[in-house]
Amino acid sequence: MAKISISDEIADVVVVEPAIHADARGRFIESYRRSWFPLGREMVQSNRSDREAGAVVGLHYHLHQADYWFVTKGRAQVILHDLRVGSPTEGVTQMIEIGDENERGLFIPPGIAHGFSSLTQLTLTYLVDGYYNPNDELGVAWDDPEIKADWRISDPVLSGRDRENPTRAAIAEHLRPRYGLRT
Repeated sequence: MAKISISDEIADVVVVEPAIHADARGRFIESYRRSWFPLGREMVQSNRSDREAGAVVGLHYHLHQADYWFVTKGRAQVILHDLRVGSPTEGVTQMIEIGDENERGLFIPPGIAHGFSSLTQLTLTYLVDGYYNPNDELGVAWDDPEIKADWRISDPVLSGRDRENPTRAAIAEHLRPRYGLRT
């Protein structure tokens, strides 16, 4: 049976520690179950991200979409930051390693900025509860000093988009997520 817990640091983030069943043939892990997430909605799309060691997928967020992340190979340093106006944990940053030796899943609700660094070569699978919508694909600066993220990478490989995202303070008011709004 998986251990399901609400983050002690950011409201509504759920951490899953799945049961691992192993024998001489290998391993089996139930990595996702809809019933684990009281705030979750039906996941409608599955994606896979393969990254080289040293890559950083900078902080992005959605006003409407939730994500569920699970690293199937390698290790990632995940950064979560609560951008939601009115949240009891607004402005809090959480860092959590997931992947090999820390096999955990993360449910990330709308309004939580999220990104990861590849501590090793890795494969991350993620489920989303909305189809890709470029208007709901927003970002915040990966190196914003207000967020205080420790990516654990000395020379990160970044996309152009991640280099150009605004600081938290510069996010336009109409793009600021609101706590408790579900769409």
